[in-house]
Amino acid sequence: MGERLDPGDRRTGIVHLTQGDADYPSALRVHLRDEAPGHIAASGNVDILRGRMLALFCSVKCPGNLILQTYDAACALRDAGVTVMGGFHSPMEKECLALLLRGTQPVVICPARGIEGMRLPGDWKKPMADGRLLVLSPFGEKERRATAELALRRNEFVAALADDLLVAHAERGSATEQLVRRALRWGKRVLTLAGPENAHLVTCGAATVSPDGLSRL
Repeated sequence: MGERLDPGDRRTGIVHLTQGDADYPSALRVHLRDEAPGHIAASGNVDILRGRMLALFCSVKCPGNLILQTYDAACALRDAGVTVMGGFHSPMEKECLALLLRGTQPVVICPARGIEGMRLPGDWKKPMADGRLLVLSPFGEKERRATAELALRRNEFVAALADDLLVAHAERGSATEQLVRRALRWGKRVLTLAGPENAHLVTCGAATVSPDGLSRL
């Protein structure tokens, strides 16, 4: 069984960043304004927040012709040393996380729940010990179970915090598509993979990118 994230553990100890702290990301206040969380729970290397981060999103249903591109994109980001963050909840996102954790670049995981007492999966332990993993949550310890509402709020948190977004696929009319529109209004760069299933994202203002192109971010 995985060890739990525990405030008393030196390696996985949880710190809380409030809006008055120097390490609290200013991007949250800029984009979320009154909706910015009053505090953030963090376990791992908080210094990761000082670098550029790319948020990865993919709807639960990913078309077959985009799956290979998404795998290639995750590998390209890993090999290029790009810091990737996300909730890593959908099946395709989970596959990408597994690939990213095998690299040496930083990864930021944002569960849709509080992280106090959360079990640390086995494949997170070495990245955490190596100082290249950060587990981050805007939710308090009372939120012990992920819900659809918390997932929506988490995704907005991730999009606001990231410098750029890569949306491998968002179903037409989905909450992920609405998040793309909001991120574009914030002035974020939103990238998506080429394919007719993502044409509506391009119409919104997203730019297509090839997996090879991601290595030059």
